[in-house]
Amino acid sequence: MRNTYQTPVLDELDPTTGDLELEERHSLRRVAGLSTELTDVTEVEYRQLRLERVVLVGVWTEGSVEDADNSLTELAALAETAGSQVLEGLIQRRKQPDAATFIGRGKVHELRDVVVMTGADTVICDGELSPSQLRNLEQQIKVKVVDRTALILDIFAQHAKSREGKAQVELAQLQYLLPRLRGWGESMSRQGGGAGGGSGGGVGTRGPGETKLETDRRRINTRIAKLRREIKSMKTVRETKRSRRAASGVPAVAIAGYTNAGKSSLLNRLTSAGVLVEDALFATLDPTTRRTAAEDGRVFTLSDTVGFVRHLPHQIVEAFRSTLEEVARADLLVHVVDGAHPDPEGQVSAVREVLGEVGADQLPELLVINKVDAADEETVLRLKRTWPEALFVSARSGAGIAELHKAIADRLPRPAIEMRVLIPYDRGDLVARVHRSGQVLQSRHLDDGTELLVRVDERIAAELSDFRS
Repeated sequence: MRNTYQTPVLDELDPTTGDLELEERHSLRRVAGLSTELTDVTEVEYRQLRLERVVLVGVWTEGSVEDADNSLTELAALAETAGSQVLEGLIQRRKQPDAATFIGRGKVHELRDVVVMTGADTVICDGELSPSQLRNLEQQIKVKVVDRTALILDIFAQHAKSREGKAQVELAQLQYLLPRLRGWGESMSRQGGGAGGGSGGGVGTRGPGETKLETDRRRINTRIAKLRREIKSMKTVRETKRSRRAASGVPAVAIAGYTNAGKSSLLNRLTSAGVLVEDALFATLDPTTRRTAAEDGRVFTLSDTVGFVRHLPHQIVEAFRSTLEEVARADLLVHVVDGAHPDPEGQVSAVREVLGEVGADQLPELLVINKVDAADEETVLRLKRTWPEALFVSARSGAGIAELHKAIADRLPRPAIEMRVLIPYDRGDLVARVHRSGQVLQSRHLDDGTELLVRVDERIAAELSDFRS
């Protein structure tokens, strides 16, 4: 059973932005029996999702039986997040998935019997299926078949809120759906060759023209090209903001980790950001950046990022690359792990794999084990032996948060130039800037002004050069 981690609301009369988003999301939950299909923008029946009563099926090809169970348990959590009711789960032991039907022929018949017995309307496979595997399974099972990739894309489509996030999700969906286009019966053979079409079009108009499928494929390719241009322009805006932050000398800290590990809860604890917090996978997709300060006064930014998951679809990684690159540009990576999860080690491996894809695997890393109040003592002891340098905290209870804040401050990059200055009292703005962007080692008030022993970067050092003492 998963654990609910929500930052308590301090004042019910003044709800945070995250609370309002959570209330809105719950009010729009899917209702059993109602259609939940994605908008059909191309006039063909490509993967219209109806996730209501589902049966899960997985293929166990490697690892232990616990690994296979954990993977199917995570698939169930994904299905529930998408708004469906999980009725049953099946796992088949094979050296590799069947090329035609993903699972073996005998297992297909067993799956069909389970679907009939439970009254399920959807089968979700724990893997990415080829178009032929999807078609073959649907023909034999007689219900909708969805793979893990389509399920994750559906969740992303539900949870994306910003303009950039929606564009990234739509691009990922179209890239996934393009090779899986299907037509409505005979509509695939409809032609568009001339005013009359076929033999009745007159001189110069006869010919095959484009099939319906070709027309839809061309429309999708056009839309993909447009989305890529839009995301590229938004990436330019993001890089401009990033360069401004870099020019200001404010260190950047990125919070990354497995989905539902408690990243947003930790951001709320550390900065009172008011970000949406929900016990669901991929609850927040849009990155949130907040300023905070260390005990010595140095200001730094904390950024929450999209959560990772095992076998994160490559379409998502590519579409969200500009967002994930925020992690690669950070000065410190706070890697959050769910200590109450059955397989924390697997979570860490999955996250580091994705970080490697976006060039963030060389960053200084602070490993943080969250939800220790929900983990059993034996698990906590095992994780402490595995990662002796990790911090153990609870965003829910606040345990270890002070130590985490101090550990982040200790690992922030320190300015390179040390100097002693005497700043007149009428230049309080300069003193404030030193406290905000540098490190004050000593401070005392004299008759002529404030004497400081500081560490600052080159830009501020140039401004302080006239006040050396």
